Amino acid sequence: MSYYQHHVFFCTNQREGDAKCCNNFGAQELRDYAKQRIKSLKLSGQRKIRINNAGCLDRCDEGPVIVIYPEETWYTYIDKDDIDEIIDEHLIKGNIVERLKI
Repeated sequence: MSYYQHHVFFCTNQREGDAKCCNNFGAQELRDYAKQRIKSLKLSGQRKIRINNAGCLDRCDEGPVIVIYPEETWYTYIDKDDIDEIIDEHLIKGNIVERLKI
């Protein structure tokens, strides 16, 4: 059995200059929001859900992006509503959010 039921990696990479990157779309802020929401729902910790920062996940053109393991499901998102939908549907109910999947 995996240490975590779900391990969520948010690309929070910041590139120099005008290069496209996830952090230009508020990735760090939304990662912090997701982590706090998971904690408030008492879903964080061993055998539960872990939210992590990641460096570049090499999908900048599709960003901002997250990847959820062990399913290896990739999502893009725009705002807190999208993050809430990913948490509620994928992490809690086990349903893939097709409209955000990449």
